[in-house]
Amino acid sequence: MQIMKKKLTIIVSIILIAIFCISITPVSMQNDTFYTIKVGEQISKYGIDMQDHFSWHDNLPYTYPHWLYDLLTYFIFLLFDFKGIYITTCILSCILGISLYLVSSKISKNNLISFVTTIGALYLIKGYITARAQLVTFILFVLALYCIEMFLENRKIRYAIGLVIISLLIANLHCAVWLFLFIMFLPYIAEYLISLGADILIYRKISLFILNLRIKSLKNKNKNKEKLSKLQEKQKQIQDQNKKIKNVRDKDLENPYKIRITKNKNTKWLIVILIACVLVGFLTPIGTTPFTYLIKTMQTNTIENINEHLPMTLSNHTEILVSLIIFLAILIFTKIKIKLCDLLMLGGLTYLMLLSRRQLSMFSIIGSLILAKLLVNFVNVYFKNGEKGFNDFFSDIKTLVLASCLTLCLSYYQCKDKFDDEFIEQKSYPVQACDFILENIDLGKARFFNEYNYGSYMLLRGIPVFIDSRADLYSPKFNGLEDDIFMDFIEVSNISKFYDDVFDKYDITHVILFKDSKVNMIIEKTNDSNYKELYSDDHFIIYKRQNI
Repeated sequence: MQIMKKKLTIIVSIILIAIFCISITPVSMQNDTFYTIKVGEQISKYGIDMQDHFSWHDNLPYTYPHWLYDLLTYFIFLLFDFKGIYITTCILSCILGISLYLVSSKISKNNLISFVTTIGALYLIKGYITARAQLVTFILFVLALYCIEMFLENRKIRYAIGLVIISLLIANLHCAVWLFLFIMFLPYIAEYLISLGADILIYRKISLFILNLRIKSLKNKNKNKEKLSKLQEKQKQIQDQNKKIKNVRDKDLENPYKIRITKNKNTKWLIVILIACVLVGFLTPIGTTPFTYLIKTMQTNTIENINEHLPMTLSNHTEILVSLIIFLAILIFTKIKIKLCDLLMLGGLTYLMLLSRRQLSMFSIIGSLILAKLLVNFVNVYFKNGEKGFNDFFSDIKTLVLASCLTLCLSYYQCKDKFDDEFIEQKSYPVQACDFILENIDLGKARFFNEYNYGSYMLLRGIPVFIDSRADLYSPKFNGLEDDIFMDFIEVSNISKFYDDVFDKYDITHVILFKDSKVNMIIEKTNDSNYKELYSDDHFIIYKRQNI
């Protein structure tokens, strides 16, 4: 009977998680999706030549950081249009949610707590559930953490092979985040090295090693027996002292105050796997890009001007602030203990998240797995009969019905405003304006100035662009040009540079703008005679420059 209840809980949880995942998947496409389709089309027809073909800037090198995802997305679009991409995103979202739940259940050994933490994690990352390569890599990171945990537990070769395959997939699907895979290894390796270092210092292993060498040397020479006797006596004293220290330390490690430190012998093999995962980064058609892409990105000025790369302000992210308070409350005000590797992982992810709000996603995903383990420990300490009592209390049919109702209500709340959404939002992307351009303007002679957020849609329509959301493409760190195209766009948009000067610099012939953009408001207010209006709708306006 108990097994049947457990199976029912798992099945219901999976169904509810899938429903919630679909509810948070947006119908409208995101700007990166458009260039992903176009780049995939280019690869399918002409292969990877490490050059850009969609901007009118000459000879821009392009690194194809997620070439395999682009190619797969293009084939889906070719067969099923945007509807296919939306359905695929829903499926990937469900796989992420279900994978997170099953891995959490396996690691924490509690289905109900894993369900709650999974729903919480998915809610936190709902803004990152889009048709982008990151959605696939989220799934791979969850599986990678599972493989690491299972390998350390039983050292089975299949988990090692799984990690190498995951590394290879990420290097080709989304190499921008490939180096993050190795960050996931570091807390486990650090815990092992700390415990190893503690053993060396506490048990005076270096002193013993030197003593053994000196004793062996004296024995071989067969002289100075008095000195040999003193060294052997000192050796015995250290060994006896170590036995006493070990007894005390074993008791302390068995029941530590807050942090559990474990010297897992399998970790040294994990280091070997890490090296293998690094080497497969060379197995891509894009050369050394997996090794250099993130480092170059961190050195560009694009991260200072793109929202998702900016530092996180906790006051603007109430859910994350609450999450951090929950972690701190558990660790400070309860008897719950945490593994050192989990503490290092949690601290590292928090630091990365505060540096760049983009890392909110990884903090939420991996943090939910750590939180599930802490909550299970909390239940064992504070519930009568521990986890068994907790499971008995929450395993009846009423609890499943209540959980189902709450999840369904939350799912409806998340998707109720999406019922009328279109795949392409016309207030965000110049659908009709692009129709006008293709029908009335000679693209062979035109050089458009456009804005960052809809450049990807324009290139999907076959219109060469000034800039799009492939920010690295327009940075001197990547393209080697003297002109910083990305910063020129930023400074024009912010009116820190006079727009006409920049337009002259690049020989701009036509300008397409949001109607409420600063540049357009200045053109309209000043009645700038150099700009002839060719087209206008509710959201976009197109000008032709007269004096060029």
